[in-house]
Amino acid sequence: MNRFDLTPYRRSTVGFDRLFNLLENQARNSAGDNYPPFNIERRSEDSYRITLAIAGFRSGDLDITAEQNLLVVHGRKRDENAEADMLHVGIANRGFERRFELADYVRVERADLADGLLVIDLVREVPEAMKPKKIAIGGQPNLEVVKDGKQADAA
Repeated sequence: MNRFDLTPYRRSTVGFDRLFNLLENQARNSAGDNYPPFNIERRSEDSYRITLAIAGFRSGDLDITAEQNLLVVHGRKRDENAEADMLHVGIANRGFERRFELADYVRVERADLADGLLVIDLVREVPEAMKPKKIAIGGQPNLEVVKDGKQADAA
């Protein structure tokens, strides 16, 4: 197992504990199960898509839970072929739990299941209060919202 030591960085930074814990947990869990396979796609600057290949699952077999900064996809497989005399079992017949750490202000927009693929669309929505604002020198109350390097008048 590759282990990296973040102690020197922890000593010289303040407020990054969550980031370091996230990195250490990912390194610890990366040697785990790779089922089901998935893709993560950036569709635009504030839009993402996670696609999981879950052949044989129905929407009733899946639970998608969005918590603060965490998305959990849990699948329960039915025992439909318990009495069948299977000669070869090549399709995975097992449940799974896949966890995705989400950045701040990322929320699940929608989830669809079609053709054995579960597609989860995510969007980042930063609240207006958290967006950068241009502050005028001299105490002028006129604040401007900064977006993509361009200034737009704040209402």
